[in-house]
Amino acid sequence: MLKNKNIIKLLAMVLVLSFGLVGCGGQKTTDNPADTTADKGTVKILYVEWACATASSHVMADILENKMGYKVELTPISAPLLFEGLANGDGDAMTTAWLPITHKSYMEKVTGKVEDLGPNCEGAKLALVVPDYVDINSIEELKANKDKFGGQIIGIDPGAGLMKLTEQVIKDYDLDYELMEGSDATMIAALKSATDKKEPVVVTGWSPHWMYASWALKNLEDPKKVLGEEETINTLVRNGLKEDMPEVYELFDNFKWTINDIGSAMLMATEEGADSKTAAHKWVNENEDLVNSWLPDQYK
Repeated sequence: MLKNKNIIKLLAMVLVLSFGLVGCGGQKTTDNPADTTADKGTVKILYVEWACATASSHVMADILENKMGYKVELTPISAPLLFEGLANGDGDAMTTAWLPITHKSYMEKVTGKVEDLGPNCEGAKLALVVPDYVDINSIEELKANKDKFGGQIIGIDPGAGLMKLTEQVIKDYDLDYELMEGSDATMIAALKSATDKKEPVVVTGWSPHWMYASWALKNLEDPKKVLGEEETINTLVRNGLKEDMPEVYELFDNFKWTINDIGSAMLMATEEGADSKTAAHKWVNENEDLVNSWLPDQYK
């Protein structure tokens, strides 16, 4: 009987200590809001695997996870499905709608079905790009130099707005060229191969992109303005995000950076061996003041 009483006393002491730990330190006490929150839900970010979209999407994911305590799903998707997926509620946000020209046709299909939060970056530009050692300066000069370039323009994924506009370039400038479909990665591989050998090459390009920091390049002049003037890169969110996740909505609404900011994030990814998650985390840590300007007040 005495033995049983001792066991009961021991259990009672354990319970008291357990309650004490919960009250005094069982729950984490830290200055990082991400560590003190319960499960807030999952934020779904859609993106196309372009350098600028990959960089900005991973930066936002890192902030949501490590600064605000949300789970994040990053889903790479084709350009046409990007807008459709957001409109259907398959995603919560995207950070790279190029407007008013590049993604105009996609935006027209989702009018009223998504919310445009406005530009997160200004000064974006589409172009046909050549290495600076190539002795032409205008798209018009491509016609007389078909053999030099093998009659090919190296493109990216076929669903991209830039590809549709480049097809229009070929038509409007009466170029007997084939637009080669591929991806951001295959375009870069072709550019690297040509520059290593000092050979002529023309690729579909855009700024911001880390390739401008890696090679000496020039944009071919576009006197007919088929590729448009400077554009903005806008943030889009699904309808209802403001009501469902108000602080997530606030973060995306506050998100603003420069061409140099996004360029540094993209370049960091290449320096980190294309590990986008690691590069984004490093960029966020090294740009604390800018990141704090995007965060809702309770997370600063």
